[in-house]
Amino acid sequence: MKGFPTGLRKISGVNNTEANPIFTPVMINEQYFEEFPQLQTERLLLRKQELKDAPHLQQSRSNAQVMRYMDSDAHDDVQTSEAFILKNPKAYERKKGFFWVITSAETGNYLGDIILRNIDRTNVRAEIGYTLMPDFWGRGYMKEAMRAVIEFGFKDLQLHSIEANINPNNTTSRELLLKMGFVKEAYFRENYYYNGKFLDSEIYSLLKRDFIQG
Repeated sequence: MKGFPTGLRKISGVNNTEANPIFTPVMINEQYFEEFPQLQTERLLLRKQELKDAPHLQQSRSNAQVMRYMDSDAHDDVQTSEAFILKNPKAYERKKGFFWVITSAETGNYLGDIILRNIDRTNVRAEIGYTLMPDFWGRGYMKEAMRAVIEFGFKDLQLHSIEANINPNNTTSRELLLKMGFVKEAYFRENYYYNGKFLDSEIYSLLKRDFIQG
């Protein structure tokens, strides 16, 4: 997951004419911006991020393995993580995104985080991003968390598509996205500037109909 500047596309209007007798606009289900949705799976509880999570977040976002392909600044201290946490509710308040903490349903232990952000109501689309502490890699936790978030996005929030933006060198993330049914949409050359370098980006997407039928 990394920042991804998007362009603007002109959308042609659709009229209710004889050629198009029925036109039903697709709309985001706004009720989930009234109370933050908590998601439960067999092994995981995905809940709203809280200030008490700052030490765990700092541990994750300062880990070299976690940050290797994030293309964003590490959290060098807990104060940085606290500021990060305090900023995230604003996206939810603006109805632009959800930031979940991934915890063990049994113990409540912090495992990582996962988000739906950049919610685009015009095109009924959002971007998914995720991190997991290295101690929990290889156990299927992220696949389980992603499935819960994607199901929420499509079945509850009523998204039409979900995208993911990754560093092309992040083979683990690519393999996970492909397992979840995402397909490669684009490869952008040096479209992202970070830490004095222009970096490439790979964009993957999943359509609601492909996920529901998969």
